[in-house]
Amino acid sequence: MTDLVPIGTILAVLTKQIIKTAQAAKDVVFEKESFKVLGEHLHDIEPVLKELQSQQLSDSPATRQALESLETNVKKANNLVEKYKGRARFYLLVKCRHIVKEIQEVTREIGNSLAEFSFANVEVLSGISDQVNRLQNEMQRAELEAAQSRLQIVDKLNQGLSDQVFDKDFANDMLKQIARAVGIPVEPTSISRELANFKKEKEEAEIRKEQAEVLFLEQVIELLSRADAARDYEELRKQYFQRLKVVETYPGEECIKPFKPFFCCITGQVMIDPVSLCTGTTCEREAIKTWFKCGKTTDPETFEVLQDFSYRPNIQLRQSIQEWRELNYCVKIRSCMTRLLLDIDSSVEEALDDMRELVSDNSINKDWISIGGLTDVAVTTLDGRVTESVQKKLLATLKDIIEGHTRNKDIFIENQGIERILPFLAMDSIISKTAIELLHEVLLDTSGWNTRYCQMLSLHSNAIPLLVSLLKIPENETARIAEEILVKLCETDDNIICAAKANWFAPLISKMIKGSVPVRISMVRELVGMELDEEKIKLLGEEGIIPLLIEMASEKKIESKDMSLQALVKLSAFPPNKHLIAAAAGVPLILKLLFSSHMIAVVVAKCAEIIANLSSNGDGTKFLVDESGILLDLEPVTAGLLAFQQNINSLDVVRKPALRALLGICQSEAALVKSAVLSASGVPVVLGLLDDANQEIRELAVNLLFLFSQHEPEGVVEYLLKPRRLEALVGFLESCDKNKVQMAAAGLLANLPKSKTLLTTKLIELGGLQAILDIIKSGSIEAKENALSALFRFTDPTNLESQRNVVELGAYPLLADLLKSDSVTTSARAAALLGDLSMRTQELSVMSPRRMGCIFIPRARVMVCPAHGGNCSVKTTFCLLEGNVVPDLVKLLQAKVHATAYEAIQTLSTLVQEDSPYRGAAVLHDHGAIGPTIDVLRWGSESLKGEALGLLEKIFKSTEMVDSYGSMARLPLVNLTGRRISEYGHLQRKAARVLLLIERHSRSSMSLDDAGS
Repeated sequence: MTDLVPIGTILAVLTKQIIKTAQAAKDVVFEKESFKVLGEHLHDIEPVLKELQSQQLSDSPATRQALESLETNVKKANNLVEKYKGRARFYLLVKCRHIVKEIQEVTREIGNSLAEFSFANVEVLSGISDQVNRLQNEMQRAELEAAQSRLQIVDKLNQGLSDQVFDKDFANDMLKQIARAVGIPVEPTSISRELANFKKEKEEAEIRKEQAEVLFLEQVIELLSRADAARDYEELRKQYFQRLKVVETYPGEECIKPFKPFFCCITGQVMIDPVSLCTGTTCEREAIKTWFKCGKTTDPETFEVLQDFSYRPNIQLRQSIQEWRELNYCVKIRSCMTRLLLDIDSSVEEALDDMRELVSDNSINKDWISIGGLTDVAVTTLDGRVTESVQKKLLATLKDIIEGHTRNKDIFIENQGIERILPFLAMDSIISKTAIELLHEVLLDTSGWNTRYCQMLSLHSNAIPLLVSLLKIPENETARIAEEILVKLCETDDNIICAAKANWFAPLISKMIKGSVPVRISMVRELVGMELDEEKIKLLGEEGIIPLLIEMASEKKIESKDMSLQALVKLSAFPPNKHLIAAAAGVPLILKLLFSSHMIAVVVAKCAEIIANLSSNGDGTKFLVDESGILLDLEPVTAGLLAFQQNINSLDVVRKPALRALLGICQSEAALVKSAVLSASGVPVVLGLLDDANQEIRELAVNLLFLFSQHEPEGVVEYLLKPRRLEALVGFLESCDKNKVQMAAAGLLANLPKSKTLLTTKLIELGGLQAILDIIKSGSIEAKENALSALFRFTDPTNLESQRNVVELGAYPLLADLLKSDSVTTSARAAALLGDLSMRTQELSVMSPRRMGCIFIPRARVMVCPAHGGNCSVKTTFCLLEGNVVPDLVKLLQAKVHATAYEAIQTLSTLVQEDSPYRGAAVLHDHGAIGPTIDVLRWGSESLKGEALGLLEKIFKSTEMVDSYGSMARLPLVNLTGRRISEYGHLQRKAARVLLLIERHSRSSMSLDDAGS
């Protein structure tokens, strides 16, 4: 007795078969919806069978019979799937109703088998009974139907075959509908290939001896073969020249007139589908149908009553009409050629309109236009000097001609059509839209993209940049097509890079996201090699490359770190990208790599550059945050950056960016400067860098010393007084092409103690004073302000020799001009410097008699300074009056700006001597300075009011001044003396003294007046 196969083995084999069949059903390209339903049902059966394998299934005859039935029907389904995989698409369409019926039947049969199986194993399937019942019911009642659009095509085809309509117009119509339904272009090459496959279906049916099938397929093939697109090219060419030969017998004719029998007696138009009545009258098919539907029973030509309302195709007349139409096509093609060659805009436009009409009328004209040479001429006309209207029409016409037509596309390419069309992509939006649509059509073929044509396009250096430029056009369709083409072109790395150079980074970033580590490295290497302008850097950040680069920097592979960090160096200089690096938690990683003791120098250098960029342009510590956006502890960072300068093994490529980073951080955080100076001993470290061989390092060191000198100036002075150190500093002051270096060097000098007269003397000897004055003349506003601060060292009133050097080098007129500066700081410092010089004027102006031997020689009469009572000049006594700066100082006072008013009052005060205030007070009166000084008591700050009161106290020692200004000053002085002691106490006392002077002089004046009277 034969051993039975175990139930479990049968279930396992059946499960595999079901999975295989379900997957195969999904892969069928035609009637996908129906096959999809079958596949889904089969997938639903799989878990049922797996559940049964896990149970103890009874090995009963009923179970085996149910399994055999299920297995048989699954095999039927599998055979059905295999039967229709890879079949000719035309065949699948014309058989769609039959195919769907087969799928429906096999689905129901499997459902029935499942029901039998379920009945035989009720207890075992009790746990999933609901699922099984639902599945078998759905399959047993499956109702499948082909798409309505396909059924309409099939019904129309069957009706035509039944009516024996085999004329070319019907064939053209059916071929076009069938081809479009199955996704095949209506052009000879594709149609010929598909018809060849269709003929193989007929041959296989003959082998199977399916006579009815063979007969049906023969009829379909015969009909479709009559269509223009199904004809062999040589046959079409032969037919064209035959028609052309006839046309030549009509020289100069624009149109061959139709014969009278061609007209329908109902519509009066040339017929398309003529049919004959029993009476011999011929009409348009649709017209006679309508005639009868309206209830008319007569012959439309003779009006006799009809007994027979049937009609049949008039094939011979139809063919004659078709031949007449084709002759006119040839006439029109000939005329178009003539008008195109005239090179007159109006004629060209008419020719293009006719060409579009030809293509619209009949697909054969796409072939005949190419055979007649019109495609070649139209392509070369792209180079012609025609109007925009003609250009647009020409592009649209070419698109119509080549659409779905391989031969015309080849002609377009052979005539350098791609090269000719590219300039149109850069024109206005309407023309560029038409041009991109034409280009898109050229690049497509029956299977999708024409790879060869796409490669040819990408060889043109301006193609990808032009396409990228179209992505920015507001016209959405233009941008969509351009992007579609670009996506295709960017399947190669070279084109990805080309697109990136044109500012389209999407393919590059996409490849980085999807690619392996080597691919990422390759893409970033190309990116690093590009010239990245600000727009590219901005776009890269917006496209999301920064998180990818940070991820690459975290990988173990050194090459990955190096490439990604090089890219981040370029990107981190752009302000918006700084935010992105910080947001992607890039800073902690970069700092970790920067201070890693085992990391190679090139990686450390790039990390230092990134930190330098992040802290540049005044951003300081703003972006030095952790993944939560919280500011990092930066004391270890500044200490680490300083340590690079102490390490003798550190390379310049590391030290320079480390210094830049340190400078950027310290410029924004005073606390970190103090930390660097005190905790990390920053001053000695940075001082040593002034001797460095590298110019950039020396310049960065000066900038840092400017900051550090605010906290530890003594050590800097000691260093500068050593041999050759001061020369280096003067050199920085003389760096007229580097404003920041000048600013730092001048600021450094400004921060150093002014009591170090030896330093001042040496600076004058080495040209440092002249360098400072040059900065004041032509430096940047920041450098100029620091230079003015540094100049205080040389205008110290205790150092007359230094003051003389300042004036002799031409500082006085410079300072006088700066009183008019828009910068408050500049004008205030200029006023203060002039005040320093003016403090020695009285002493220098004292006159002494000149003697010659023992004989006194009378002196010539000299001009006496009204303020100082002696012989004054700018060069000898630094006199404010001789320098003509008093009016500008008064203007500063009147401007009511605290900083400048304060310095102006102090400088004007130098004109009024304590022991002899009368001359100075008179000068201030003459220049209108006393009124604005009194006004300060109303609006000035506490310190400014104090200075004003000090000056007024000297002025009001003069009775004349009290007479002139006492009443004006009394009220603001009373207001000040009336304040509480706790509020401006010292001002109250000063105001009281001034008020007392006014009262005393007022009483004295009154007594004199009484005595006189």
